Parts: sequence; structure tokens; C-alpha cells
Amino acid sequence: MTPTIAAGIEHAVAGSPDHPTLLFLHGLGGDWSNWKPQLERFAADYHCLSWTMPGYGDSAALDPMDWSALADAAVALLDHYGIATATLVGLSMGGMVAQQFAVDHPDRLDALVLVATSPSFGRPGRSDFAEKYLASRYEPLDAGKTPADLAPGVVEMLMGPSPHPDAPANCIASMSRITSEAYRRALECLVTWAFDDQLHQIAASTYCIAGADDATAPVTSMQRLVDGIAGAELAVIDSCGHLVNLDQPDAFNQLLGAFLTR
Repeated sequence: MTPTIAAGIEHAVAGSPDHPTLLFLHGLGGDWSNWKPQLERFAADYHCLSWTMPGYGDSAALDPMDWSALADAAVALLDHYGIATATLVGLSMGGMVAQQFAVDHPDRLDALVLVATSPSFGRPGRSDFAEKYLASRYEPLDAGKTPADLAPGVVEMLMGPSPHPDAPANCIASMSRITSEAYRRALECLVTWAFDDQLHQIAASTYCIAGADDATAPVTSMQRLVDGIAGAELAVIDSCGHLVNLDQPDAFNQLLGAFLTR
């Protein structure tokens, strides 16, 4: 599968434009290729788009890079294809973009699938969490290491106890494509995420999928989404880490497919 560029966004396309659209949004260390198992599974029944976030890969950078600008970039990609509405499937940071999209552009949204994400960045009771998080992420970059250097160790920490054999290599490859500058800008954006007070504005049908062994976006964080979004539901995949759709693709695809066909 070969990506293309439209509206300044690198992305992959699969399936017929006559079908309902799914827009897949990856996480901090990802790109369009992180959704290959889903593009292969759902292209028969859906028009699937999987983007590479602005600033990553061959996608044009945003200035400034903030949540509303990211949501607007997703709209621009839909506009390029003349797509009126789509179901957004967002993992981690991509799930944050999807939440912002749901509030900023509710008329463009069919449904919302939030995967291994959170309504805010940080940890309860840790006011210094963002500062320490950035310092720990910047330290190796300041020492001259690149995301490609960091990828094997980062990916290992994000996997569950028995990930799909293809998952680690996929994630290492995508993180290795990110420039150090793009990674810094994404980190700076990530730590500003604070959406708890806006969750009640999300009116779309919402399905949340968590990994039972995810320490980055634990089940408790996903439960906060369910508690804040009217009618939202939560499913938890056992023996699964943070990169849910790659870690346990069969279980993930089964849950997503069941939600989409309701």
C-alpha cells in the first residue's frame, strides 16, 4: 500500500468512495501505516483514510500546531475527497485530535471511536507531570539521539505481554520516520491537552477501546471518557498494551466491526 498526499497531508486510501468513510488517526510515534491491519480488514465495506499527522512524514507542518488546527487539517483532508461526514478512529494522541474534531466539527462526524486515549494529559495530583515528562523526552534528543534511535525502547514499553508478531516492527518503522524537530513540536502540543470540561459537548455515538495492560492510557483514563460523554461505551481487550490496534488486531477489528454495523 502506497501513501499519497492531498491537502498537504500524507495518507493512505483503501476502499470505495461510495462507502461510508473511516478516518484513522495515529498516535505520537506513528504514521498512516500503523493502521494497515484495519485498512486491510475494512476496505471491503468502507472508504478508509489513514493520515500521517501534520509535521510528520511527508505531511506539511502546522504553525502553530495546536488541537484545533489538527482538527481543521482532518477536515481539509475530508474536503479534498468531497466527504461530508466520517467516523473518526483515533489512537492515543490521534484520539485527542478526534475529540477536538467532535466538538469543533460535529456536523462532519458520523461516530467516534477513541482508542487508548484520555480526556487530559497528565496524572491526577501531579501538577509537575507535564514538566517532568517533557524533560525526560527532551533529554535524549538534546544529547543528539533521534526518534529512530529511541524507537525500539519506546515501542517495547508500549506493547502488551503477547503482541502480534508484526506489531513491534511496524511501530519502530513509523517512529523512525519522525524528525527530532517534529517530535518536539508534537510533544509540546501533547502536554497542553485538557478536555475534561468539553466532553459533554460530544454528541456523536462514541465507542472507547482500551488495552487491559496499557500503562500510558490506562482503563481508568478511558473510563473518564465514558463518564464524560453521554451514551459512550467502553470495551477492554485483555493482554493488550497501548498500541491496541496493532498489539491485538483481531480482537480490535472484531470490536470495531461490531460497533460500525450496529
